[in-house]
Amino acid sequence: MQKRHIPLLIIVIGITLLGVNFSPAQNNKLILVSPHQEGIRTEFEDAFVEWCQRELNQQVELEWLDVGGGTSTIRRRIQSDFQRSPEGINIDLLFGGGTEIFLSFADKGLLHPHKLPDEQLAKIPAELLGNRLYDSEYRWYGTAISGFGIIYNEALRKRLKLPKVQNWIDLVNPKLINRVGAADPRESGSAHMMYELILQGYGWEEGFRTLFEIAGNVKTFPAASSQIPQDVATGRMIYGFAIDFYAYQQIAAVGSDKLGYVLPADTAVFTPDSIAILKGAPNLELAKKFVEFVLSEEGQKIWMLKRGEPDGPKKFNLNRASVLPKLHEKLGERSSVSVNPFTFKSDFKYDFQKGSDRWVIVNDLIGTLIIDPHKQLVRAWKAINACQNSQDKEAALKEFSKMPLSEPEALELARGKWNTDAVLRNQKKVEWSNFAREKYRRAKELTKGQE
Repeated sequence: MQKRHIPLLIIVIGITLLGVNFSPAQNNKLILVSPHQEGIRTEFEDAFVEWCQRELNQQVELEWLDVGGGTSTIRRRIQSDFQRSPEGINIDLLFGGGTEIFLSFADKGLLHPHKLPDEQLAKIPAELLGNRLYDSEYRWYGTAISGFGIIYNEALRKRLKLPKVQNWIDLVNPKLINRVGAADPRESGSAHMMYELILQGYGWEEGFRTLFEIAGNVKTFPAASSQIPQDVATGRMIYGFAIDFYAYQQIAAVGSDKLGYVLPADTAVFTPDSIAILKGAPNLELAKKFVEFVLSEEGQKIWMLKRGEPDGPKKFNLNRASVLPKLHEKLGERSSVSVNPFTFKSDFKYDFQKGSDRWVIVNDLIGTLIIDPHKQLVRAWKAINACQNSQDKEAALKEFSKMPLSEPEALELARGKWNTDAVLRNQKKVEWSNFAREKYRRAKELTKGQE
């Protein structure tokens, strides 16, 4: 009896193994990691699935991995996974997260190059205002263009007779105490970009001084940068750091008579929000098709058109600028984006390489000097602004603005062992934390205890 079942058992095992090794579902599945919000993921997934069915006669599936955080968390996770598995981490694509993360991964050899078809590539400028829109070795491409600025509740600003803001420096006004919002750059890539813009635009010492003083007015530092425009819209705060498309979403929902948005002219820059195929991508050919689709005119319209428009998004307004200059002209009033980055004038030059090199150490400095000791910082800031003695106030401000290291020293650490030597990094973070609490205590003391 047992012998009669052996051939059948072999057949069953063989069929099972064939199913495991050659499953069409595996061949047609893309695995992505992305800091993008649900609306972007949904619109591009639905559109790509439809495109594959129409153009390739192929059914595909997209899986979005949740790593429990934004760009900074994704960066840590991907680097950690590649340390354990250098040839691949079973993820096809990184979609979104700005530019610095892609520069870093390209330098580390973690991206798989893919040159777009010549006709498609010719439609994308290599640069915008001196900044690359795609990698010269085709390891990453900008898929949308982002601006960074200040969203404000115009209705409440007028009612409370608060000042208008045009530049970051306007946010240091002590009348704005507890009325400013900014996200934690350790969790949000777009938040990080705004801190870095201030540091590059104003210089290291003056930039950090500006950040310390703005932080004195900040009500809260949430992990998600998308929270800030929502809080401004509800009146929890009046002003907030915001990437352009989050601001535009709230303005569209609430009304331009109630909310406003400004791109600070002194640090105006447009940066690509990018995409890349990761080294060892399990479904390389389909990953290439996804990149090509996102950068096609059909894919780019999803960013710019209003929900419900022909060829536009079906469920969500994405409010993002395309990397195709001619599409801005073609869509005109149909576009949900009010600023054309290709006609915008700015003299500010952003250094992407510097920003990428010092990404982690800048986050650590902002965390240890500003966010973690925020209560002590605010107490010192209030005491400084209540101080009536000009000499005491000047001395307190000088103490309040102190930095534990210079820009060259920070870059030397960042380009050295900062990202690999956990002992060194933790030791310095403890030093900076103690430095921050002591300087805020001392600054408050120099005001003779006034609050």
